[in-house]
Amino acid sequence: MLWRSTTLIGSGIRARDGEIGSIADLLFDETDWTVRWVLVDTGTWLTGRRVLLPPSCFGAPGGVTLEYPVDLTRKQVEESPEIDFDAPVSRQLESRVYSHYGWTPYWNLGYAPPFAAPGLLPTTGQAPPAPEPRQEPSGDPHLRSAREVTGYYVQATDGDIGHVEEFLVDDESWVIRYAMIDTANWWPARKVLLSPRSFREIDWATQKVRVDVTREQVKASPEYDPSTTLQRDHEARLHAHYGVAPYWS
Repeated sequence: MLWRSTTLIGSGIRARDGEIGSIADLLFDETDWTVRWVLVDTGTWLTGRRVLLPPSCFGAPGGVTLEYPVDLTRKQVEESPEIDFDAPVSRQLESRVYSHYGWTPYWNLGYAPPFAAPGLLPTTGQAPPAPEPRQEPSGDPHLRSAREVTGYYVQATDGDIGHVEEFLVDDESWVIRYAMIDTANWWPARKVLLSPRSFREIDWATQKVRVDVTREQVKASPEYDPSTTLQRDHEARLHAHYGVAPYWS
């Protein structure tokens, strides 16, 4: 299911023995737009603490207010590595978090069942095939904050088209499928969806996103109503309009 990032951020997180906080941010890999980490604000439980959890350890959400279960204890979360709010997430920090929970890092996985903690086998069925060994990537990961990019101006090949209002996230694969663009400053009362495949560059210095589409293509694209659930036929028309293969094919 595709969830709006503004809905995911603020959703509750519950361990096996109680609440541990709420989602504060989504950190995605700008190379493939996969959410690698969920930043959890522990609230009044661990005042001033934020922790990182990989989205693959999340169970299916439930409750009247969106809440995700994780197969962890509060003590495990409490003893997890500290995070520096002002510093980017480094490969070293990622490795420490995975080591703390005894999980296999995502860069070493050849297979990861949906909603299963990285490095753990499913509770039913046959064991997955053994992952092929992979060399650990060098340098720091290309992780970016969904909250940070929200609000960035979007520049088409021939001019500005609006700003990023939020993202639509597939909570099975935890991949950002679309950015919702508000064109109010250029074309009033219209919101459109763009696939990250159209994104050419995110310029952090100028807070702009550059995309490989024209203003006319955006203007003629199917209009998106954020008050309704995105249907597959709308997605199909959107991909056909931009001439790209759909992600589900």
